[in-house]
Amino acid sequence: MRYFLEFSYKGTAYHGWQRQPNALSVQECIEEALSTLLGNKISILGAGRTDTGVHALQMFAHFDTNTIDTTAEDLVYRLNGFLPNDISIKTIHRVGDGAHARFDATSRSYIYKLIQHKNPFLTDQAYYFKPSLDIDAMNQAAALFLDHQNFKCFSRSKTDVKTFDCDVRAAYWERQSNLWVFHITANRFLRNMVRAIVGTLLDVGVGKTTIDAVQQILHSQDRTKAGSSAPAYGLFLTQISYPNTIFDPNGAQSKK
Repeated sequence: MRYFLEFSYKGTAYHGWQRQPNALSVQECIEEALSTLLGNKISILGAGRTDTGVHALQMFAHFDTNTIDTTAEDLVYRLNGFLPNDISIKTIHRVGDGAHARFDATSRSYIYKLIQHKNPFLTDQAYYFKPSLDIDAMNQAAALFLDHQNFKCFSRSKTDVKTFDCDVRAAYWERQSNLWVFHITANRFLRNMVRAIVGTLLDVGVGKTTIDAVQQILHSQDRTKAGSSAPAYGLFLTQISYPNTIFDPNGAQSKK
């Protein structure tokens, strides 16, 4: 039987989501806890992966097992007892055997948090960036992403993907109390894409890069033309969307 886990984590202490041979990952922690509780080796597959230091307010993964002999609520409680305080399981859903945490996701959303006054309580959760910013210009530049398809210029070099095309559905900055927050939603993201976009928009904000230049960067498909990547610790995966039928054990199966 297949199950979906919904969970969140603070990524500061981890070498990203994906299991690594010589470094601690979120995936490893959850797999070890599940394997201990269920009495057999459990492997989980995430809806995506986050880099070292990146956080997730909502993440999903799926796993297969026939050894769950308790309620989902009880398993959530017991699993949280095995996990460190910076990883929290929210729900466990029984799903159809063909449901897939990665392939069935219809969109993913991220935010990036930026502060312009030093705040010790946000040291590892928001980027302290002192220079004055032209947020209107940054939002004009961000709007260009909605009409573009190929985002190779914002992708990590030597990444193994079949396509650099992404359907960006929202991209904008807004003020939230003492924070500037960048929101972006797309059907998929390339590795390092959001951080490279934020770095490029900060270049626009300080007047280093024009809006026309951002359009040229997009058409160039050249990572060296875009800005430097913003630090990982300001980035949060906030939402992953699925068809409503995904959480019905008798619902639609994965198309892949």
